[in-house]
Amino acid sequence: MVDRIVERVDEEQLRRNLEKYRQMAVDLGAADAKIITTDMVIVDERVRAKCIVPLCSNYGTNANCPPRGLDLDFVRTLVSKYKYAIFSCVRVPSDHMCGPDYREKGLAVRNAMKNFEIVSKVEAAAFYDGYYLAMGFGGGPCKRYFCPNEECSALVPGQPCRHALRARVAMEGAGIHAWMMAAKVGWDLYPIGRTSQPSDAPCASRLGLVLIH
Repeated sequence: MVDRIVERVDEEQLRRNLEKYRQMAVDLGAADAKIITTDMVIVDERVRAKCIVPLCSNYGTNANCPPRGLDLDFVRTLVSKYKYAIFSCVRVPSDHMCGPDYREKGLAVRNAMKNFEIVSKVEAAAFYDGYYLAMGFGGGPCKRYFCPNEECSALVPGQPCRHALRARVAMEGAGIHAWMMAAKVGWDLYPIGRTSQPSDAPCASRLGLVLIH
């Protein structure tokens, strides 16, 4: 069943649905999920700049990554049109994100796909509940995980994304300061980079965001 679209959303029903989406994210594999107000969503040019310095290997290779994707002023305006969001965190062992052979084992792909799954399913649930403008953001470049060995079909005029129901713009690509947001809600995050070793951090994380209403 789907809910009909209404002109004015009932606040009590909205609160119940937000809790349903929060719990849904946890049931799908998130270590935690929070209902947040969108004034907690931080947009910062420095986050977007990290796609360029140092240059990400996915820069310019797909429709969701810079220099394509969403302009930061547009993102700020977009976020301001919503009041609530679901912010989720997937926890994984550190060796899933760094170390000598995590790429060969496909560990990073596996946990990234779990994050995209949570975002897309929560977004879809909200859509069918009548919050038809719900919009999700993932983490990491979609091409790396969905189409690593293929050209991005969405860059071909008239062609859709091969994974339009699952691939989403990464928060960092939209300038959303997900790490600072995580710190503000009390989650422990550790900076893991190219030279990190599993012993450097107790865990690794993937973050997702769904703007609801």
